[in-house]
Amino acid sequence: MFRQARANFPSSSTFLLLLFLYLSLLGPSLPTGSPRHPHIPSLVPHATLVLSSPRFSTQPQLDFTTYCNSSCYQQGELPPSRESLRERLAYETLYADGRRTLTTVDLEEEGEGAVAQPPPTTGRPVPAPHRRCKRQIYGADGRFNIRGNNFLLDYPFSTAVRISTGCTGVLVSESHVLTAAHCVHDGKDYVKGARKLRVGILVPPGNATRTGRPSSSARPVKTPAVRWVRVKRTRVPKGWIQGPQEISMDFDYSLLELRWPHKQPYMRLSVAPSSKDLAGKRIHFSGFDSDRPGELVYRFCPVEDESNDLIYQHCDARPGASGSGVYGRVWDPVAERWERKVIGVFSGHQWLEVNGENHDFNVAVRLTPLKFAQICYWVRGNHVDCQQD
Repeated sequence: MFRQARANFPSSSTFLLLLFLYLSLLGPSLPTGSPRHPHIPSLVPHATLVLSSPRFSTQPQLDFTTYCNSSCYQQGELPPSRESLRERLAYETLYADGRRTLTTVDLEEEGEGAVAQPPPTTGRPVPAPHRRCKRQIYGADGRFNIRGNNFLLDYPFSTAVRISTGCTGVLVSESHVLTAAHCVHDGKDYVKGARKLRVGILVPPGNATRTGRPSSSARPVKTPAVRWVRVKRTRVPKGWIQGPQEISMDFDYSLLELRWPHKQPYMRLSVAPSSKDLAGKRIHFSGFDSDRPGELVYRFCPVEDESNDLIYQHCDARPGASGSGVYGRVWDPVAERWERKVIGVFSGHQWLEVNGENHDFNVAVRLTPLKFAQICYWVRGNHVDCQQD
């Protein structure tokens, strides 16, 4: 199960003070070195095949937990073959009318260096073991309820959205939401709620409606302040579908295209840098945790470890936070400032067995150059505009 936190979280006033102090102190010094700008490979669709309609036979598994032994832990350090990458980066598209297609892809032919993704760190530290028990916690509660329109409707909290299957997502364009694949697909079939998938966007109470499209004639709804929008297209990478569990978690992401564009601020995507290139070496995410119904919950924590595809951390979370956009403050050398950018997707919990010892983490999927190229193509519709993040 997800690692959870104690319920003695601060009052709203204390939280606002802490948040203000934290944000005011988060004026990190300039990077000591120039982070290497990642090469973004070209990912080009090759062929599209029509598939049978899904059965929508399963329930979403919001309490998502995986297990990794020494074999899969070491496998994550080995660069995959080009053919394996092509197979995993092929993707399914589910349309609102139930149609389903499979698109195969080609990668640029510039040698293995263009597609291989070396580990972000040299050698992977093995953390101190945690005793495995049913209700283990990671320490004092690090989650904060975000309340009040001045915060809920302000960036970056306003980029968090509800997914009608019970998860969270993040706005990454005027019409697209990034979330976890397991929120819409269990690896073998689409979940029941994916048939009429909707996204709930936080809006002022007077602007919430019962329709997907804004309309002056729609009946206003005062609570909750959420405007639900239908999803017209859902994309899931083949690496998630029918893959071994330890491989599938690396591809636990999905992009939802809304039927109507929204007017909210959204957060830009970025290739995930090494944690040492993040401000404070911290990640942040906000989600709709199930143990705090009706609340948007924010947390931040340091990165404990990282592999090619995963970010290991001890940010407290509960089911419902799955699919949250994990972001960090990344240095933008052009603008010469730190900017918040989505660098991953919160997936769930993983037990890790190394050298006979159990370790446990909450895990986010890293946006590698190839995953960035794929998601960027889904958003923009062409690979030419995805040559840099």
